[in-house]
Amino acid sequence: MSIEQRHLPQFYLTPPGPCPYLSGQHERKIFTHLIGNDANFLNDQLTHGGFRRSQNIAYKPACETCNACVSVRVRVDEFSPSRSFKRIWSKNRDIKGKIKAAKANPELYSLFRDYIDERHAEGGMADMTVLDFASMVEDSFVETRIIEYRKSPSPSLAGPDRREDELIGAALCDVLSDGLSMIYSFFNPAEADRSLGTYMVLDHIERTRKRGLPYLYLGYWVNGSDKMDYKKRFQPQEHLGENGWA
Repeated sequence: MSIEQRHLPQFYLTPPGPCPYLSGQHERKIFTHLIGNDANFLNDQLTHGGFRRSQNIAYKPACETCNACVSVRVRVDEFSPSRSFKRIWSKNRDIKGKIKAAKANPELYSLFRDYIDERHAEGGMADMTVLDFASMVEDSFVETRIIEYRKSPSPSLAGPDRREDELIGAALCDVLSDGLSMIYSFFNPAEADRSLGTYMVLDHIERTRKRGLPYLYLGYWVNGSDKMDYKKRFQPQEHLGENGWA
């Protein structure tokens, strides 16, 4: 069934604002609401068309003078980890990832705050309160999950010195008809030597493969943005262009 046969969503256009990725550029977005019984279907179709989700909003760049934002998805069945990826995977063999319902809690928010304050103190999320964070995680009509990554305590510790598994990373992802879509991830900045951002993408590739789904959606790669360059490392991948995914 096509979108046209269901309730047609209303689309809106934001006013121009400073681009968060490319200096000197201005961005505009087209967006719609993801609510009601059709939210899952609409999110699925719009993701295939290059949209991204934030809470109950699906959005896509609609910039007047720039088209640097390109939707990217990894072909998981053909993905073969490089030597550096294998080293990262091995370095994190003490981590266990567990998929859970998308619910916020103080432990997750504390980890999120540590990550934002260290890595993105000047970004748009710097002022997010615990209520804002809860909305980001929970305010959704679509099928979404959060994966918690916990580090096992050292086996040398015993008794009162032995801690519970420590939360060091988390990722919010949507479940689509043909894959998983990574919405947002964050981790303990004190564990920088683990390359946890890369590890979580590798873990999502494996989770997508185990579900028997072909794609992991990584959002936008922005040509010329250093902080988006990491997405090019996960090959083979497809980019969404004028003639579809290729």
